[in-house]
Order: sequence, then structure tokens, then C-alpha cells
Amino acid sequence: MSGPTVLIVDDERTLARSIKTFLTESGYEAEVAGDAESALELLESFRPDVIFADVRLPGMGGIELLERIREFDASIPVIIMTAYGSIEGAVEAVKLGAFDYLKKPVDLEELKLLADRARETSLLKQELSYYRNREAKKLPFAGMIGESTAIRAVMEQARQIAALDDTPPVLITGETGTGKGLIARTLHASGPRASKPFIEVNCTALPGSLMEAELFGHERGAFTDAKQSKIGLFEAAEHGFIFLDEIGDVELALQGKLLRAIEERMVRRVGGIRDRKIDVRILAATNRDLEREAQAGTFRRDLYFRLAVILLRLPPLRERDDDVLLLAEDFVRRFSTKYGKDVKRMSPAVRDALLAYSWPGNVRELSHVMERAVLWSEGGVLEAEQLSLTKMDDAGQVRVTSEMPIPDMSATDANTGLSLPGALPPRGTDLAQWERSMIEQALREANGNQTQAAQRLGVSRDTLRYRLKKFGIQ
Repeated sequence: MSGPTVLIVDDERTLARSIKTFLTESGYEAEVAGDAESALELLESFRPDVIFADVRLPGMGGIELLERIREFDASIPVIIMTAYGSIEGAVEAVKLGAFDYLKKPVDLEELKLLADRARETSLLKQELSYYRNREAKKLPFAGMIGESTAIRAVMEQARQIAALDDTPPVLITGETGTGKGLIARTLHASGPRASKPFIEVNCTALPGSLMEAELFGHERGAFTDAKQSKIGLFEAAEHGFIFLDEIGDVELALQGKLLRAIEERMVRRVGGIRDRKIDVRILAATNRDLEREAQAGTFRRDLYFRLAVILLRLPPLRERDDDVLLLAEDFVRRFSTKYGKDVKRMSPAVRDALLAYSWPGNVRELSHVMERAVLWSEGGVLEAEQLSLTKMDDAGQVRVTSEMPIPDMSATDANTGLSLPGALPPRGTDLAQWERSMIEQALREANGNQTQAAQRLGVSRDTLRYRLKKFGIQ
């Protein structure tokens, strides 16, 4: 066939032949089907670029035909033709995915313009999809910086996930600050649903009493303040992505409803009686060991297994070899531009300090350290003292200080009566052993309560947990 193809589905033979003749003279290859069943038989062999279908057909109607065509190939534009009295049916067809509708009696010039526009739109979508998929396979993800084996393996997995239009849920795991949110947004931006919504839900920030209504929506009068109906975040993400960050913080009582929404792709608003079908991709992230929590009964096992069909683990910064320097240089460039600084490079002392530090806060902590250093910088070279991270010993060597500042206290604590050392250990003391002893002492004083021990040490609970794991402290 030499030109674009059009299928005309109409039981008015005279009109159908007139349309076919006109389009053929305009450079199209056209075929006619007198009913929906004949049209479906032609789809495979004829492969039309555009379909015109009457809304009222003998046997199967135009709306059902539209649905069958979209099941066969959703990229084929369908234009519904309708008599004046059936406009509502045509509007309903557009809502269901029809490209447009055309009123009868048909204006042939208008019909050709619609065919041209539908064909052009279809070609543009195909071209966009081609280039998007090609770039997703070929190029590294924007914002995902690193050359280490660990991060390259993650990026390769992510590329394969992003290229799919529909997949099971993806569970992204990793310590705080490793970039779970970044890779979730990258999966969205690099795939075929990039133009669709990306709804991020911070499960830690939403109180349990509000989370159900936020996720699933509510009907008017469902509770005291429900003055009007409101769609939920799952519905708002239709055809796109919903990202459930820190999903380990979702209350057990809500996890069952969340499981149903993910498994059945169906939600019911609070106070509603009707289920609503949803088409969304599910991404979830956590810094917890959900498998262990599922075994302990603090997280639903069935929900964990449903989420972990595809598991993407982000490595901590300490496992990424020299990526820390690549990331640091990128942060220096970004923050120099942001704050109008002229920092061109990092001194050797800065590089040594960055490599020596353990980075318990991962990439997020590195970003904050480099932002602060650029702000304090005064020239084109970033120096070690601007990091607020290093000290120089008597031999002039860079020595990384503990990220856990122990306050300088008197010989006994007023609350506990226990003796405490000063802020720094005696010269020659092993730093790691000193840190371990401080942690053990804080835990003893807090009777094993990690939150209180972290407060005593002046650090976050996540930092303390990292140190407990590092030193093997039970």
C-alpha cells in the first residue's frame, strides 16, 4: 500500500463509499466494513492507521468496538461518527479513549482534516516513544552519578524496569540518604509513562488517621470535616506512578487495604460503596528490613511479598569505592553556581578526608557537607578546614573526626552520677574503640533504649543504628 490506511465502519453503504472515494482521491488507502465484527476481522490484515466508526452499528455497537480496538492496539486513533441525537454517546467514547468525534451529516473536508490530524498525532507519539525507549536503554540515568560496580549494577536493573509500561510493584531498599527518592523519580522520567503523573507519598509524614482518606479519597459526609468528595492519591496518579516512600511506617490496620489496592488495582473511597478501577505503577521505598519485620509480625507478610516482586537495593556510599569523589565534584559545581562562588577544584587534603570518612548519612550527608563547604569557601580551591569534617594531627595528616560529637562534661553526670570522659580521647587512643565505648556507655545509661541513647550522644537514631551494626553491638 502506498499511502496511510483508513478503515470506515458504517452500515450506511452510500455514506461509507463516499468517504472511501474521497479519502482515496486524497492519498489514503481506504477499506469499508459494514459492522463491528467485520471491522475486527480486518484489523489484523489491514492494520489501519486511522479508524472512523459509527456509534450505532448493527450487532456490536461503536462503543464496544472502540474498546475491542484499544485492546488490540491502543495506538490506533479511532474517530466516532454520530448523528445529532447521539452526541452523548460520542462524548462518552472520547472519555473511553476515542481520538475525537464527527457529527453527521459528514463534512468530507472536515473528515479529511480529522484523519490527517489523527495520523500526525499517532506518528508523533510513535516517534516520541521510540526515542524515549532508545535513550532509556542507551544513556545513564540523569542525576544517577557513579562508576562503581555496585551503582552500575543498580542502574542497569533500573533501565530494564523503566523500559516496561506495566510491571509488578517495585520495592526500593537502602539506608537513609542513598537516593531512593531519586531513583523512583528516574524510573518515572525514563519510561513510557514519563508524561503521566508522579505522586509521591511520605508515609512517615501522614498520620494514620488521615492516611486512608489521603490514599483512597473520601465521599462527602464520610467524616466530620468531609464537606465535599475528594479523590485520593491513587486516583490522582491514574496512568502514572504512585511512590510510597517509607512504606514501613504504614500502620498495620491500613496495610490490608493497601494490599487490596495493589493486588486488584481497585480502590474504594472512605464512606463510598463503589470500587474504582485504577491504572497506576506502584513504587515503594524503605530503609527498614521489611523481610525481618514481616517474620516478626510487625509488617504484613503478604504485603511484603507483593511489594518485593521486583527488589532494587541501593548500596550505601561506603560500598561505592571512589564514587564519593565524583559526587563531591558534582555537588561543588552545582553549589558554586547556586551561590555565585568560583570554586574550581578540591585540595588533596579534602579528597583524602572525603575518602576516609564513613558517610553514615550517605549521599544526602555528602550533599549537605559540600554545600556548607562551598558556602564557607573564599577562593577557587576548596580546603579541608571548610568541610567541618577533618582535623590535622601533629604529623600534618588528615584525621577524620567522629560524626558523633560527645559533649565535654565534668567528671560525673548530674543525672546519673556516672563518670564520663571529655569530648576527645587521650592522645594515641584508637578512635574506633573510643566511639564503641561511648556507644556502649550511652546504651547502658539508657537501659538499652536506642532513642534515648541517640539523644544522649547527640546523633540521630539512624546514625546510632549504623554504628551498632558497624561495631557488632547487640
